[in-house]
Amino acid sequence: MDELESHLGKVYAEFGDLKLKFKELLEENQRLRIENQQLRKVLKRETEPVAVTQEAAEEPAVAKGNAEQAPAASASVGEGYDNLARLYHEGFHICNVYYGHLRMEGDCLFCLSFLSK
Repeated sequence: MDELESHLGKVYAEFGDLKLKFKELLEENQRLRIENQQLRKVLKRETEPVAVTQEAAEEPAVAKGNAEQAPAASASVGEGYDNLARLYHEGFHICNVYYGHLRMEGDCLFCLSFLSK
């Protein structure tokens, strides 16, 4: 009887460990699903405007020539900042510490300091 009781105690402890591992895996799975969903939204948003923007950008560039390409370079700096701000507001880190990871706990001070520069 004592052997059976100790064996049941070990099985119960192993079952508790498996239960904790299962819980961790479920949480990771949910986190990855959310991140995947966010990335799909970003990819969808990025691919749709790119096709339209490229077609619109090719026509004026041919008509206007090289004279107006210098202002376009300065506009890309603002566009880059806007893209980073959009990514941050969609829930992703833009700081050098966690770049590209999904923000799980609200605002990141590193990202906010980067945006304020």
